[in-house]
Amino acid sequence: MALLEIENLTVEFETAAGTLRAVDGISLCVEEGEVLAIVGESGSGKSVSMLAVMGLLPWTATVKADRMAFQGRDMLNLEPAERRKIIGKDISMIFQEPIASLNPCFTVGFQIQETLRQHTDLDRAARRRRAIELLEAVGIPDPQERLGSFPHQMSGGQCQRVMIAIALACDPKLLIADEPTTALDVTIQKQILDLLMDLQARTGMGMILITHDMGVVAETADRVVVQYKGRKMEEADVLSLFERPQHPYTKALLAALPENAVGDRLPTVADFSLDDTPYTGARP
Repeated sequence: MALLEIENLTVEFETAAGTLRAVDGISLCVEEGEVLAIVGESGSGKSVSMLAVMGLLPWTATVKADRMAFQGRDMLNLEPAERRKIIGKDISMIFQEPIASLNPCFTVGFQIQETLRQHTDLDRAARRRRAIELLEAVGIPDPQERLGSFPHQMSGGQCQRVMIAIALACDPKLLIADEPTTALDVTIQKQILDLLMDLQARTGMGMILITHDMGVVAETADRVVVQYKGRKMEEADVLSLFERPQHPYTKALLAALPENAVGDRLPTVADFSLDDTPYTGARP
């Protein structure tokens, strides 16, 4: 049984200008221990799709799907209390901007322990020990001292590590990492990605990695879903996608990699018509 199955997911927002369809019929699945990358340019519906799974979209959003199931359980029709038992425990998410996601009014130790208080039966002393273990596991120096630090007292890379610690606190079966290296310098980006992949390999959890960096996809993913303007253009295992891309948009994304620059001019991705039929057939 797949960890997560999504069939024909549609997300619409009511705006002053009318109804905006941000996600248009997306289908995907994630198996246990698998890393699925979702790629595409900004605005392609990658984050919105996963926020719909987490139930974190605003009230202006309308979410519909033929199926949205986690380990066979219907996520769309679960009672809110039952859904809250799953979200944050069995399914966790690392958000794009750790500084914005962490509460500036509480210490990082409190925020890690709050997740444990909500989803486990650990007492206060055990929650503190677990928080220290998590900070140590994600590479935070002097974890006992850092429990009392506020987010503004930590660097961007350290805050991202704290977000990872919170996401992993309850040993989730599925981790959604939404552009986990955004706004970090190159060295820290590699450290964070190496940390995530090491933790994924050791725990065996499934992972959905949202990114626009095809280099990251090549290094980390087992399968890839390519999105554009809310639709899935192509899906393939990572080797097939890079060696034999089928959809014109996928080919354009790969052609726009910096190593394909001509002189001092970087390649660009042209606008595509959604009349282009997404590639769904067998790969050669």
